[in-house]
Amino acid sequence: MIEVQDLSKRYGDKKAVDNISFRAEDGEILGFLGPNGAGKSTTMNILTGYISCTEGKALIDGIDILEDPIKAKSHIGYLPEQPPLYLDMTVKEYLNFIYDLKKCKLPRNSHLKDICGLVKIEHVYGRIIKNLSKGYKQRVGLAQALVGNPNVLILDEPTVGLDPNQIIEIRSLIKKLGRNHTVILSSHILTEVQAVCDKIIVINEGRIVADDTEDNLSRRLSADHKLLVRIEGPSDKVQKEILSIKGAISCEPGVTHGENVREYRVEAQEGVDIRRDIFRKMAEKGWYILEMRSSELSLEDIFIKLTMGENVPALDRTDGGAE
Repeated sequence: MIEVQDLSKRYGDKKAVDNISFRAEDGEILGFLGPNGAGKSTTMNILTGYISCTEGKALIDGIDILEDPIKAKSHIGYLPEQPPLYLDMTVKEYLNFIYDLKKCKLPRNSHLKDICGLVKIEHVYGRIIKNLSKGYKQRVGLAQALVGNPNVLILDEPTVGLDPNQIIEIRSLIKKLGRNHTVILSSHILTEVQAVCDKIIVINEGRIVADDTEDNLSRRLSADHKLLVRIEGPSDKVQKEILSIKGAISCEPGVTHGENVREYRVEAQEGVDIRRDIFRKMAEKGWYILEMRSSELSLEDIFIKLTMGENVPALDRTDGGAE
């Protein structure tokens, strides 16, 4: 488990991280998102013990990273964006070096063999690292993070430089690792976070602006009283019938989809559900509803909304959110 309590980091007069708090539970994959300069890398550097915080605490499995850094770091496997590789070593030499460096107590040969099988680098085990492709260097970097079987994995851009097939394999591996480890995944690839993570934290200007699941964020930030409806019927008459429904505020025609088929953006009074009334009206007129859905936001929409200064609902601190 990772727990961050009222964490701040100052550089002179500038606060890179401003009083943030969050938790990542055992068996949870936490996506850590933020624009450049938001404080994301600073937070991750504090969690790994690379830099110290100005105020607050960062606990790794209950151990304060500042008070007992050696013990706390023994619970962490870290893959930075640029893997810390010794390029003139073979993969075998390097992983054995990491094994010794971490003072690992697990059976050496079987442990390293299991890791190599997990990240699929068995066939390059005897090769010099500098001769490997960028994708395989990334895999070796992930392998070193797994040496010692740490409880916590902190992965910074883990799929950078990989081809599409390798990306799919690494994402699958991360999901597998998330069953038995606490994983923090930092990535600029929103689809990656969407595919892998159980929960998402968005940090902007040093403060956490979201801490929830993607579904909950989408529901909270979307206007649930707005609908996208695709209807087969005469456009002007469809619009008129929808506007006649009690609680309907507006009905704006949108994209056409073939003859007599059009999409409509419908807004109702907040708290009023007019979906059944729309269905009833269209059925009475003999017009077909081909699609009806709420206009929920995608992860990309959420990210833009949270980091571009738009007004968003305050975080609910009762559900683990932090500001």
